[in-house]
Amino acid sequence: EYFLFQETPETVRAKSYRNLVPFTPGNFGYSVIRSSVHSDFHNEFLEMCELIDIPLEGYHTETGPGVLEAALAPDCILNAADKATLFKTFTKIFAQRRELMATFMAKWSTEHPGQSGHIHLSLMNEEKQNIFFDSSKPLNISDEMRWFIGGQQKLMPELIAMVAPNINSYRRLVPNYWAPIDNSWDVENRTASLRVITGTPTSQRVEYRLASADSNPYLAMSVALGSGLWGIENKIEPTKSIREAAGKQGIKPLPSSLGDASTCLRNSKVARLLFGSEFIEHFCATREKEEKLYRNQVDEWQLERYFEII
Repeated sequence: EYFLFQETPETVRAKSYRNLVPFTPGNFGYSVIRSSVHSDFHNEFLEMCELIDIPLEGYHTETGPGVLEAALAPDCILNAADKATLFKTFTKIFAQRRELMATFMAKWSTEHPGQSGHIHLSLMNEEKQNIFFDSSKPLNISDEMRWFIGGQQKLMPELIAMVAPNINSYRRLVPNYWAPIDNSWDVENRTASLRVITGTPTSQRVEYRLASADSNPYLAMSVALGSGLWGIENKIEPTKSIREAAGKQGIKPLPSSLGDASTCLRNSKVARLLFGSEFIEHFCATREKEEKLYRNQVDEWQLERYFEII
């Protein structure tokens, strides 16, 4: 998901990133009107995506002024990460060449929901069969799929810094905005961090809903896949689903800031096993530096709240 504005790199700076004009007004999710009015723009965009080998499975307006959502077609995971990275880059280029701007910030405004970057995963064996599907099991959920979910769930609080790598990432992860705040899972439940999508052998998959638009596709997909594979290797059982437990008993909250997330990652033995201590040390150092830079700022909220009253 991303927001599109009738702005340029010059105008957003002149406005100090305030009072920006969205590409279209109002909350027009899945709007035939908005898409048809701007059909020339959208058709050119779709043609560009095909030209650079990034086919889209879905493309539509979402809830919020100027919000668009694109679903990239399925691919093997390295190709998917390549295409997601190129998609973000060329979307911004395409917009700026037309005197527009696109942002993939996790949350650019407190008045609107954040922007997600959900990852859908399934695993294929050498015969190209989906190992998540087992018709002999309840809801067709195979043992491997259950353990995959268990690994993702258990490691989510430890690895979140690699999926939500920016200060702004945690502005999205707040209650009541359809964004994850814990490591819950459930079947066909968009309030869970892990949404299990059941169905046919070709459609059975897990949606890793923690990832946001500002995620680094390579890191986020590495976490989503690596934690799941670790779960299979160690036969990690997930907690009861939200529906089974009639709530969120046994569910762990996620770190609520980049600093806390970085500390969890640095202290994670499994993270070092999966990604190497050298990477973890370097990455955590960069995130701690980012957090330190942010703490040195005095923003508008602090001025408005404290300047006169204290």
